[in-house]
Amino acid sequence: MATGLAADVTILEVDLERMRFLDITMDNANTLYSSEAHLHELMATTDLLIGAVLLPGAKAPKLITRAMLRKMKPGSVVVDIAIDQGGCAETSRPTTHLDPVYVEEGVTHYCVANMPAAYARTATQALTNITGRYVELLADRGLEGACNKQPALLGGVNTRDGILTIQAVAEAHGLPYTPTFSTEALGSLGG
Repeated sequence: MATGLAADVTILEVDLERMRFLDITMDNANTLYSSEAHLHELMATTDLLIGAVLLPGAKAPKLITRAMLRKMKPGSVVVDIAIDQGGCAETSRPTTHLDPVYVEEGVTHYCVANMPAAYARTATQALTNITGRYVELLADRGLEGACNKQPALLGGVNTRDGILTIQAVAEAHGLPYTPTFSTEALGSLGG
């Protein structure tokens, strides 16, 4: 959307394949490898910073420090989409749709947890369009049968029989985990 409004957009990314894709599909945006040096370099000229860091099942790393924010112009904005995983800015804290913004270091922060809730109907329709077939598969075949048919579902099993099965989730919450649910285990189930 920002490129469509003729904004000068720079996307920081760590996945080189994704960077190549962005370079091809968004020729009016700049891509840079995401590094602390590049972040420091860009802060003084950034009017809007959107933090969209995701480590599945884990807390987001704090990539934006308070010192970096001090380099931004007063009135600049940080939108921390990673707030549901703890936020990617040192100054981020969860807010709500009723009280969505606050100012730290002269920078306005928008850190609403569950941002899609602002458009609940559209968000629900989008989620249902993607997950509906998996729900049907689970209903028809049960957990093991569904995972045998679609092994990608394994990545969504965070607990089983009261045990955490994803290491990153367990580490994020300081809890033990047991990798009890895997494709190897499924192989012995048949189905």
